[in-house]
Amino acid sequence: MAGFTMSLNLLLLVAMVATNILSLYHLSSTTNFFQSTVKSTQASVPTVPDHLLRQLHTIRAAINHLTTHQPDKSTSTITSRTAASSSSSAPKELLIYSKLSPIASSCHNYPDLLHEYMNYTPFSLCPSDTDLVEKLILRGCHPLPRRRCFSRTPRNPSDSKPESNVIWSYYSCKSFDCLVTKFPDLGFDLSLEKSKSQFSVYKSELDLPISQLLQIAKSANSVLRLGIDVGGGTGSFAAAMKARNVTVLTTTMNFNAPYSEAVAMRGLVPLHVPLQQRLPVFDGVVDLVRCGRAVNRWIPVTVMEFFFFDLDRILRGGGYLWLDRFFSKKVDLENVYAPMIGKLGYKKVKWAVADKKDSKHGEVFLTALLQKPVAR
Repeated sequence: MAGFTMSLNLLLLVAMVATNILSLYHLSSTTNFFQSTVKSTQASVPTVPDHLLRQLHTIRAAINHLTTHQPDKSTSTITSRTAASSSSSAPKELLIYSKLSPIASSCHNYPDLLHEYMNYTPFSLCPSDTDLVEKLILRGCHPLPRRRCFSRTPRNPSDSKPESNVIWSYYSCKSFDCLVTKFPDLGFDLSLEKSKSQFSVYKSELDLPISQLLQIAKSANSVLRLGIDVGGGTGSFAAAMKARNVTVLTTTMNFNAPYSEAVAMRGLVPLHVPLQQRLPVFDGVVDLVRCGRAVNRWIPVTVMEFFFFDLDRILRGGGYLWLDRFFSKKVDLENVYAPMIGKLGYKKVKWAVADKKDSKHGEVFLTALLQKPVAR
C-alpha cells in the first residue's frame, strides 16, 4: 500500500512537472509569435513622411491662429518660434484674408470703433454715424452687431421727389443736383436715358457697349439673365441692363454720398458690401460679373486674387467676367495682374489695353471680357 502511494505521488509530481514544462513552452511560443507579428506589422505600416508631419503642424497652427480671438502673448511667441523652426509655415494669404473675409471676424481687432458704435440707447433711434459704419465694414466687421435701436428714416419721403428719400445730414451735399454738379461722372443723374447712354457708345477700344455684349453672348448661345456689378456706384449699369430684361445686383458703399439710396430709387438691389467680403451669392448662378473702376491696383494683391476666385465661384460655366477699365501700372499688369487673371483659365473674348492720358508713371487701362469654361 505504501509502495502504491509513493508511486501515485511520483506520478502526480511527473504530471505537474510536465504540465509546467508544456505551459512554459506554450508561453514562449506565443510570445515569439506575438513579437514576430508586431515586427511584421511594423514593417508593413509605412512611416509618415516628415513633410506631411510639418504640414499637419502648419494646419493646426493656422487653425489655432484663426480660432483664437485674443491670443496670449506667451502663446503667440511660442507659436511663432515653433513655426520658424519648421521648414514650412502657414500660407500668408490664408492668415491675411482670414482677417478680411469672414463676416464679423475682425470686430475684435477694433475695440475703440466697436465701443463707439455700440454706445447707443436701447429701444431708441440709432445714432447718425454713417461714417463709422463704413469704417467698420471696410475693416471686416460686417454685418454690424446693433440689435436694439431703430433705424432712422427720412421725415417726408415721396416717390415724386428723390431728394426726400435720403437723410442728407450724413453727407456734405444736400441734394442730387449738388452731387451731379460736384461729381458729374458718378451717375447721380437718375434718369434712365442717361444711364443707357453711358453704356451705348463706342469711343475707344476700351468701350464695350451693352449691345455688343449681348451680341457676343447670343453668338455663343449664352443667355444673360442675372449679373452682378461690383463697385457699381449708383447702379447706372444695372439700370441699363434692366431695360434689356437682365437683372443686375450692385455692390456699393456710401462714401460721402448716398450710393445705396440711388440704386434703390432706381428699383434695383444695392448690396452694401466691401470688395474683400465673400459675395452673398450661391455657387455657379450668375451669368455676368462686371467690375467697374472700383476694382483696380489699389486693392492688395492677395485680396485681389481671392476676389477673382470668388467671382469664379459664383459664375456659371459659360458665364462672363467683364473688367471695365481696370487701372494699373503697365509693368504690374504684365507681371502681376495678367498672370493672376490667367490662372482662371478663361477664354479671352476681348483684351484691350490703352495708356492713361497724361500718365507720369506708366499707368494703363485694361478692358477685358473673359468667358468661363463651360465644364471643368
